Amino acid sequence: MPISQGGRGARRPAPRDYPGADTLNAQAHDLRETMKTFEELYAELAEKARTRPAGSGTVAALDAGVHAIGKKVVEEAAESWMAAEHESADRAAEEISQLLYHVQVLMLARGIGLDEVYKHL
Repeated sequence: MPISQGGRGARRPAPRDYPGADTLNAQAHDLRETMKTFEELYAELAEKARTRPAGSGTVAALDAGVHAIGKKVVEEAAESWMAAEHESADRAAEEISQLLYHVQVLMLARGIGLDEVYKHL
């Protein structure tokens, strides 16, 4: 049985060797087809900021300005915390995704690119 390296030197069977792994791997592939990465979301939002499509919530947020966007970031951070503490992991992930969206809108409003943030990680 193939072995994969886990964290801190742990050894465990490779994920494809678990019962049902083929189904899980297919589901993960399907999910990746519909998911966005942080970079893809930023590119999408930057395009909306550039083209300013009518009815865009992103454009409305950018027009509201940094102060309004910042308030939304604080609100979503609090909701993420509360969901993480009192709700399911899925609900917490949903709130965190909303937080990440608003953080990226704030970045765009200030003209901050991903690389400018990444250099501080």
